[in-house]
Amino acid sequence: MNTTIISNSPVPIILAILIGFIALEIACACFTQPRGQRRDVIIEILGSSLLMGVTLPLVTLLSSLLLDHFAPQLKDSLAGVHWLLGLGLFLVLDDMTQYWWHRLSHKVPFLYSLHRAHHSAPYMSIRIVYRNNSFYYLLMPGLWFSGMLIYMGLAPVYYGYLIVKMLVIFSAHSSVPWDEKLYRIPALRPLMWLLERTISTPATHSAHHGLNADDGVTHYKGNFGNLLFFWDVLFGSAKITRRRPEHYGIEDMKPVSWQEELFWPLARGKRVPAQRASSQELAK
Repeated sequence: MNTTIISNSPVPIILAILIGFIALEIACACFTQPRGQRRDVIIEILGSSLLMGVTLPLVTLLSSLLLDHFAPQLKDSLAGVHWLLGLGLFLVLDDMTQYWWHRLSHKVPFLYSLHRAHHSAPYMSIRIVYRNNSFYYLLMPGLWFSGMLIYMGLAPVYYGYLIVKMLVIFSAHSSVPWDEKLYRIPALRPLMWLLERTISTPATHSAHHGLNADDGVTHYKGNFGNLLFFWDVLFGSAKITRRRPEHYGIEDMKPVSWQEELFWPLARGKRVPAQRASSQELAK
């Protein structure tokens, strides 16, 4: 990898990839979901805007300021390392920690309240990639570790890594099952066997968003990987069926306001009793 080629901001490329998936879903008539509501549109637009416009720049800035104050000697200390080592650091400190953050978010009540917006959508779509409570990302360890590595001189590696990661995450959330046809090609069977155990795909990630645990596909207690599905394979949380659930969302849960979805615990509203909500949501 020539890191000088990707030393500029990755945002234009990521936006181009995002627009490409939006166009694909529109072409397949599955971008405007029939079960979507006005609150879903607000959550998705506002949540995505806050992440890209506020949270990511803020975490990067605060990471730099904190290290400038407490460990200025680390500035550009990794600038000369080989890009493969830099990539390995991001895979472990960003992607693997995000796997564990995601996994904990399905076990710890407080964290699940920050994550439930991502699962309350009754559909899979490129629309839900950044559909999360604003504090979910602000507290995500991987973003802070990435800010630290950028401060230490690995920004060029991060830009290339982020482009690939977002390509995989966008494709895994897409309502267009691009992997389905590839499974049917005999010559690609060895490649697809390896691919689905390495990165997240529509089949493996949609299973994590399924509504009914008894459908034989849904696996909301696993398939937590973002870029690498390998973490699920390694840590025993993988389920591979090559099928997609028929329904998505949170079972037996009353919807809450978009304000609460995005800004809990600052915004609270009427919902099911706390004890009942905790047991049902944690099952997710």
